[in-house]
Amino acid sequence: MRRTLRTRVGACLLVGATLGLGATPAEAVPAAGATPAPAAYALDATLERQLGADSAGSYLDARTGALVVTVTTDRAAEQARAAGATVRRVTRDAAELDAAMDALETGAKITGTSWGIDPRTNQVAVEADESVSAKEMARLKAVAARLDGAVRIARVPGVFHREVAGGGAIYGGGSRCSAAFNVTKNSARYFVTAGHCTNISANWSATSGGAVIGVREGTSFPTNDYGIVRYTDGSAPAGNVDLYSGSFQDIASAADAVVGQALRKSGSTTKVTSGTVTAVNVTVNYGDGPVYNMVRTTACSAGGDSGGAHFAGSVALGIHSGSSGCTGTSGSAIHQPVREALAAYGVTVY
Repeated sequence: MRRTLRTRVGACLLVGATLGLGATPAEAVPAAGATPAPAAYALDATLERQLGADSAGSYLDARTGALVVTVTTDRAAEQARAAGATVRRVTRDAAELDAAMDALETGAKITGTSWGIDPRTNQVAVEADESVSAKEMARLKAVAARLDGAVRIARVPGVFHREVAGGGAIYGGGSRCSAAFNVTKNSARYFVTAGHCTNISANWSATSGGAVIGVREGTSFPTNDYGIVRYTDGSAPAGNVDLYSGSFQDIASAADAVVGQALRKSGSTTKVTSGTVTAVNVTVNYGDGPVYNMVRTTACSAGGDSGGAHFAGSVALGIHSGSSGCTGTSGSAIHQPVREALAAYGVTVY
């Protein structure tokens, strides 16, 4: 919950989804995260609409998997309980967290930083990568110090970057990406991927220098990070995600990720990795422009995974954007919420 903190402007062979070019052998939170019941997504979305500014976000309880909704008023607490959610009273309301995000945007928009809402601690969680200098860290800390504990800062290894790589998988403009999900509109077939990928090229092939399989029909980066490619090779690919084990995960619906939940990422470089959602409403300050309203996770990723699928069971959650790298099994994969991309292009998963 609390996914829209400010107005946003405008804003790959399919390894997240199967291209249909022939089958391919298909408080601290535990690393595994919680698994939400299907109804939790709907409850989260409903309460977000109903409670508005009286809630500072929601998350999944790491032990029980129950949806916990943070509230700042008695009225909101009554509404959330009546809807079936667990309620937690917090001191900082949505406006205060919004103000903290705005202060960071104004005073500490530093390449190599990201920030987003962690409703578990009722704070804005800031990460600064290795490229952030001591002088820039001092500036960041000075901004945070004026916000009365609403912001916490952590150093992370590596450098935040968009994860495009040369060679392999889906090719466009001399670069390789992954793709997220096959989608449809009026019987036409498309796939969605990262906007910083579709910015590179209008034409996409399954092999380097190979025949074009799809043509770009939309792209949005920076601000957002999504794009859409229409299949032009006459294929009718299945609506599933490659698990790189000889099997595939069918995708039946799309939802917004909830802090504390477990998910998986499928990408052409690191294949399938797992992680936990740790923050929503995330701003990432890449070197070539910021992206807003993203989701931060602990999944591992690497160059070439850009555009890949973030999902939980049969639910599509996001389009892989970037990360600061991966240490062991602990990563920092960022995704663009897929529902926003689906709405922008008027398409649906299938």
